[in-house]
Amino acid sequence: MEKEIWLQNLTWQEVKQRTKQSKGTIILPIGSTEQHGCHLPVGTDTMVANSVAEDAAVKAGVLVAPPLWFGWSPHHMVLPGTITIRPELLIEVVFDIIQSLNKHEFDKFILLNGHRIVNISWLQIAAERAKRELGVKVVIFDPAYMSKEFDNQFGWGELGHAEEIESSHMLHCYPDLVKMDRVQDNPHHHRRIYHVDPNYAGDTLTYVPSSPSEMEVLAKESGGTAGEPSKATPEGGQKYHEHLVKRMLEVVAFLQEET
Repeated sequence: MEKEIWLQNLTWQEVKQRTKQSKGTIILPIGSTEQHGCHLPVGTDTMVANSVAEDAAVKAGVLVAPPLWFGWSPHHMVLPGTITIRPELLIEVVFDIIQSLNKHEFDKFILLNGHRIVNISWLQIAAERAKRELGVKVVIFDPAYMSKEFDNQFGWGELGHAEEIESSHMLHCYPDLVKMDRVQDNPHHHRRIYHVDPNYAGDTLTYVPSSPSEMEVLAKESGGTAGEPSKATPEGGQKYHEHLVKRMLEVVAFLQEET
């Protein structure tokens, strides 16, 4: 029987024991609750973060903190189900989580960002503060950056929103929650000086969340989708998931080797 890896399911005595066994290492899944097109649930970002965290933690023998289901999502407020939290508040929440866990001997933190590049700016601020004030190790694991070496053999396009990448991942992790019969494609249009995807090799401006007026157009055109989710497959999602879990295990080993 596999060991329980979710912090909230353990007693304090068990947490104390497992903290030592995990060499003070813990994964904090951070996602969002926001619209994900007509075919994916609003909890998609947090769900995929939970899945990667759980599968990696079982293999690495570390713990996973309760997920943070909310992120910075002002641009998705055009559609129902979205909850956005101000980044200045999110910084304080994540810092307090790290500070609380550090009080009881956790000192290696992996912030697993399921909301991809949007959460990164405020996570960087929280992580830097924790390193500086608490003397802990903190890294940010973001799928968009941690899949640059992924063997994309499925004809997937650039990073978007509720596109073939996220949809494939959800088809693997939570197939019962994906409604492929409601998919609406919205193919990317090449723009010479601006691309969202960190994998884009050309010069590009840095990502800034879309304005409400820009998102209203997206909502009308495709129900909030940017990309081609019709290309999604569970097989692709499995390979993508396995790649992320493998890289997470490498990150855990990297942090623990430096102890």
